[in-house]
Amino acid sequence: MKVEMFDELVESIREAGAIRRGQRSPSRAFVVDSASIRQIRSIYDLTQKQFAAMLGISVGTLRNWEQGRRTPEGPARVLLQIAASHPEAILDVVRPIKEGESVPG
Repeated sequence: MKVEMFDELVESIREAGAIRRGQRSPSRAFVVDSASIRQIRSIYDLTQKQFAAMLGISVGTLRNWEQGRRTPEGPARVLLQIAASHPEAILDVVRPIKEGESVPG
């Protein structure tokens, strides 16, 4: 690894630590609210049932997110961020489940 790349990596780790400790604000943030989740689903043009199956979550969980009763956390939040920013990556790994089709697994 080149020295300058290593230095960038170390600085990035230090920055992440400062953000986590509350000493610094992140340069950008991904806000997940009910409207943004519906908007992400609209990118894929899927029903709630199809989108939930594609993400591997229950329809009830998706409805709770979309109606603002719950907020996705942890891996679900990251997955939604990827789904919003890089739909081709999601579609490359999983494909939407069509009505009447069984979920693989």
